[in-house]
Amino acid sequence: MTKKKKLLILILIAVTIIFDALVLALGTNMSAKEKTVLVVLFDISALALILFKDVLFGMAGIVLHDKRLILNLSKNDFKTRYAGSYFGIIWAFIQPIIMLLVYWFALDIGLRAGKTMEHPFILWLMAGLVPWFYFAEALGTGTNALMEYSYLVKKVVFKIDILPIVKVTSAIFIHLFFVTFIIIFQCFYGYYPDLYTIQVIYYIICMYAFILGLTYFTSAAVIFFRDLNQIISIILQVGIWATPIMWNIQDLMPKLDKVMKLNPVYYVVSGFRDSLLVKKWFWERPVWSMIFWTTIILLYVFGYKVFQKLKVHFADVL
Repeated sequence: MTKKKKLLILILIAVTIIFDALVLALGTNMSAKEKTVLVVLFDISALALILFKDVLFGMAGIVLHDKRLILNLSKNDFKTRYAGSYFGIIWAFIQPIIMLLVYWFALDIGLRAGKTMEHPFILWLMAGLVPWFYFAEALGTGTNALMEYSYLVKKVVFKIDILPIVKVTSAIFIHLFFVTFIIIFQCFYGYYPDLYTIQVIYYIICMYAFILGLTYFTSAAVIFFRDLNQIISIILQVGIWATPIMWNIQDLMPKLDKVMKLNPVYYVVSGFRDSLLVKKWFWERPVWSMIFWTTIILLYVFGYKVFQKLKVHFADVL
């Protein structure tokens, strides 16, 4: 073990001890149960970082080393996706806008779903749909990354580990446009940008990390189990209602809300609404934030290890 790795482990252990002590001593706004859960989750995350440091930090090294290649491939992927159509890239914006208008008309105008809400329903709906659109798009394209770039997978010298990153990054360009659109659109309703708005960047990173860990698994698994694409399609159709995005579960089913918080997408959706409408910081939900990041770390380790285990067979199957 190198000196850098030993130093990293010592730093993680020291941070863990300090964090646990601070939570137990200074967490005055939390119950004893919440403190215990927060400490346990943080310790699990720290242990995963120590045990799988080569996986987690090795991938970070690849990204830093090949960042220019990843960015160029992502830009090219984004441009070529709509290259054959007459309206080109415009289609990337039309479909989400039409879906948003349909949901808004059906739920708010038709069913009066937002009549009891504190905030305008259209803003509440947009804050939930925009991160969901990114999740659905990036998961769908990321899952098929290796099959779409099969000619690169068969090249021995090419680092195929970056292909899921390319797809997830390619999908974020449209996402950033719609995030900007939301912020501008909210100004017409009197919701102007403030310090809480900056927090959206944190939740974009959260969603990016979640999708990346997930697509490392799905992109590897779909090569050997092609039906996975159909399963993901069904999950996305159900997930948009189960996250929840279209209805407020905290008011209608508060007990189920605790279970739904295990869904990482719900954390990001709620975070967008906290940042743009509710005006609440993510550290005001410490347990939920820790649940999210513990899940992400474990998911990434699992997904990347599956990817590495199956990688030697990709070229043969494709």
